[in-house]
Amino acid sequence: MAIEVGTKLEGKVTGITHFGAFVDLSGGVTGLVHISEIADNYVKDVNDHLKLNDVVTVKVINVDKDGKIGLSIKQAVDKPVESTPRPPRAPRPDRQSRDGDFGGSGGGGGYNRDRGGRSFKPPAGKTSFEDKVSRFLKDSEERISSLKKNTEGKRGGRGAKRM
Repeated sequence: MAIEVGTKLEGKVTGITHFGAFVDLSGGVTGLVHISEIADNYVKDVNDHLKLNDVVTVKVINVDKDGKIGLSIKQAVDKPVESTPRPPRAPRPDRQSRDGDFGGSGGGGGYNRDRGGRSFKPPAGKTSFEDKVSRFLKDSEERISSLKKNTEGKRGGRGAKRM
């Protein structure tokens, strides 16, 4: 029987390592079930889930060119389809920004706020590349001047001299 990706087979555990378990399939063909493919929950030790000579159902998840076969126990188990859909999540309340104005649709006269808290009005229609560049330069200069104003007062000049 040819081993193809997606097929479910029965096999016997022939070896257990710290990284997974080797499963003997039909005809002396052996594949590896990686520790991450043993169970849906976290597997700290393979020996907690599998023992030597256990008969397990596995699903073939990959077959390499050099003959290595990757197997999965957790994908071989058919999970029941959820009969009732999850209830929708409750909408999150508007969050208040640092300056007291609500972002989004809560206020601001139809203007959005960027991360720096400054208002900007989105341009109407198509804007040319030159308009975008000039707007970028203006915004950059405003940010740099704001940074300089906030850092100039923090550079010494006040207080006692250091020794």
